[in-house]
Amino acid sequence: MVNNIFDRIATRTRIGFLAAFVLLLISYILTFFSTRKMLSYANEINHTNTIIHDLDNVLSYMANSEAMLNSYLIAKEPNNLKSFKKYTLLTDSVMFHLKESATSTEQQERLTELDTIIQEKFSYMVGITRLPDALLNVPGQIKNANDESSRQMEAVETKVHFMQQREKEIWSVRSHEILQYSNAIKWLNIVSIALAILLTLYSIMVYTKENIAKREEKRRADEFRAQLENRVAQLADLNKELIELRSMEKFVVTGRIARTIAHEVRNPLTNINLALEQLKAEVPPNENNEMYFDMIARNSQRINKLVSELLNSTRISELNFEKISINELLDESLVLAADRISLRHVEIVKEYDQSICKIKIDKEKIKIVFLNVIVNAIEAMENGGRLLLTTMTENDKCVVRIKDNGIGMDKEQLGRLFEPYFSTKKNGNGLGLANAQNIILSHEGSITAESEKGAGTLFKLTFKMD
Repeated sequence: MVNNIFDRIATRTRIGFLAAFVLLLISYILTFFSTRKMLSYANEINHTNTIIHDLDNVLSYMANSEAMLNSYLIAKEPNNLKSFKKYTLLTDSVMFHLKESATSTEQQERLTELDTIIQEKFSYMVGITRLPDALLNVPGQIKNANDESSRQMEAVETKVHFMQQREKEIWSVRSHEILQYSNAIKWLNIVSIALAILLTLYSIMVYTKENIAKREEKRRADEFRAQLENRVAQLADLNKELIELRSMEKFVVTGRIARTIAHEVRNPLTNINLALEQLKAEVPPNENNEMYFDMIARNSQRINKLVSELLNSTRISELNFEKISINELLDESLVLAADRISLRHVEIVKEYDQSICKIKIDKEKIKIVFLNVIVNAIEAMENGGRLLLTTMTENDKCVVRIKDNGIGMDKEQLGRLFEPYFSTKKNGNGLGLANAQNIILSHEGSITAESEKGAGTLFKLTFKMD
């Protein structure tokens, strides 16, 4: 029931999201176009204000030019004439700018009419400056000139005031339109804010529901992950125990086979040796007979030696325990292999755990194991190889890792690594690692190997810690 309610809320929320999005989109589009329209009207109002201001400047410049002309006519000062010309040029410049910025035909026509009146006045004023002084001194001449100039100025002022009034009317209309658009934008913003609030409320509802579900799923996922990791760890431990059991089982089976072979081989071998001694006593000695007798004796001794080595590699050894530092024992083993290390130019890298405690082992036998593994690693590397020796504590056990960067082994070779008489070396007898495994198993430890063709080999030796 509760889930159905939440599902309905989620569905309505999605519909609300869509509706709010559409409304917000429409609101933003309208706001965008309204804003652009307002900017257009604002530019037009600014243009109207500029025209009104420029028209004021025209009147001001013309009044100044007329004042300078009157001063010149009275005082005959050349500077006054220069000022008159300067204001004339300023007036022309403003009129040119006004005509260039005109935005309508009506405005252009009025500015042209105004410019015509202004140019007529300036022409009249310039004509007065060119009259002879004698003519200007005629009674009533200056008065007539001033009257004419005043009439022309009034015409200019009338035209300017008319144009300014027209621009003010346009300014008023556009200001009213801007106010309308401003109100529209205000209401659009209010609607947008309201929609945003609704959208936020919907978002909070959806987020709350989904967040609760996510937290629950995360909790379940974490529990499942923890259980899975625990199972994986258990499987890893069981796998290690299984590998050790298989190694022990293989070792026991190999020992049983070795003892059977030794028994079955040594009995006939004893008879062969007895028969050989009897033949030596009965057969007259000569060069050929002695050669055959020596061949039989030599091969008989070799078979007996191989059988003895096989028995030694599979027999549980008697151990002479003593407490010793595994780091010191590794260093002593390296000293025994120093000649091979120097000859092969092997780089030795030590990563010892200096805080590792001493363990109870048979020093001489473990030294044999270390030396065997180190020599195998050196012979598996080309000149300039790198041998890494690491000691550490792992799961309350002392661990020694010996890693080379040699040629490595494939899976088939790795699977047969600790079998008696199996060797990857041309002149190897295949009993070294079998004997090493025998010694480690006698210490209730383990020895494993990891390797990949062309990527080197890693031996991992594990010892109990008291």
